[in-house]
Amino acid sequence: MRSAYFNWIQVASLSTSSFTCKVVPKNLKGRNRSSQDWLQRQLNDPYVKLARYEHYRARSAYKLLEMDDQHKILKPGQVVVECGAAPGAWTQVAVNRVNSLPKDKDKPQGLVVGVDLTSIHPLPGATFLGGKDFTCPKTQQQLLDLLQGRKVNVVLSDMAPNASGTKDMDHENIIDLAYSALRFAVQHSAIGGSYLCKIWEGFLSQKISNDMRKFYKNVKTVKPPSSRSDSAERFLLCRNFLGVK
Repeated sequence: MRSAYFNWIQVASLSTSSFTCKVVPKNLKGRNRSSQDWLQRQLNDPYVKLARYEHYRARSAYKLLEMDDQHKILKPGQVVVECGAAPGAWTQVAVNRVNSLPKDKDKPQGLVVGVDLTSIHPLPGATFLGGKDFTCPKTQQQLLDLLQGRKVNVVLSDMAPNASGTKDMDHENIIDLAYSALRFAVQHSAIGGSYLCKIWEGFLSQKISNDMRKFYKNVKTVKPPSSRSDSAERFLLCRNFLGVK
């Protein structure tokens, strides 16, 4: 896997190409305007092109790469639980950075477990619970069985609800998912652990940030460069888990 610096060189090159040779999608008949806009954006997105070039499963890999390069969240030997793992792009990053395959025999081997409502194509170095609802207690027990008593160093949540088109409702739903992963992190994280989750900015953002500060020494809002500027998407990064008092 290449560094974020190398990725930015690639992105700049691809971005220039995309503006000079903009791709116009074909076969748009029957699609509504928003679907047409999404397809055109995907076809001309430099991160989509770079993901194909670097064999990532989705452009979202670069969000985690950029956040990890800046904040040093993932380290060899860590136990990582990923909520909302499909299609596995974040998992690819986690597997490499915690050395769960392991590729580097001189570094400790990590463990990566991912959960998603949809099925996930297998990935060497990761264990997936596909077709499982993370918010269900039975699924979380299956997770704990896989961990075999090991505490979690990093909980990642890229979970998001199906968008309804109603902004406040969608915001509440993604906050509920973030709270679900937060409860799991608080119950099963090692002291000093981290929790990173996606939210959509809204009226509950400050509340969940305040609740996170009850359990983590540092909480900050992060928006990596690969997160589209017109998106309400934000990430909450919680560092240094303090334990439950």
